[in-house]
Amino acid sequence: MEIAIPEDNRIAQKRIRIRIPKQYHQEPVISKLISEYNLKVNITAALLGGNGNGDGWFDLDLQGQNTRIQDALIYLKELDLEIWTESETDGW
Repeated sequence: MEIAIPEDNRIAQKRIRIRIPKQYHQEPVISKLISEYNLKVNITAALLGGNGNGDGWFDLDLQGQNTRIQDALIYLKELDLEIWTESETDGW
């Protein structure tokens, strides 16, 4: 007997690129994706000036339940962060 798993609870993976403005450099934005949304986050690329001036750019692989990923994306949008998905960036 096969148990059907609702699509929203299936494990999914999403690649995104986010820009974190300087005002959020001291906020645990990426850490929150792990602790509050129960996601596995792999930073595949990052650009952040050593002196903390300017914006930070992060390429992230998010893994977790589809609903959790969607909730995390809403959280990032509520912070007014710029977010790109892999399809929007031609697979960077």
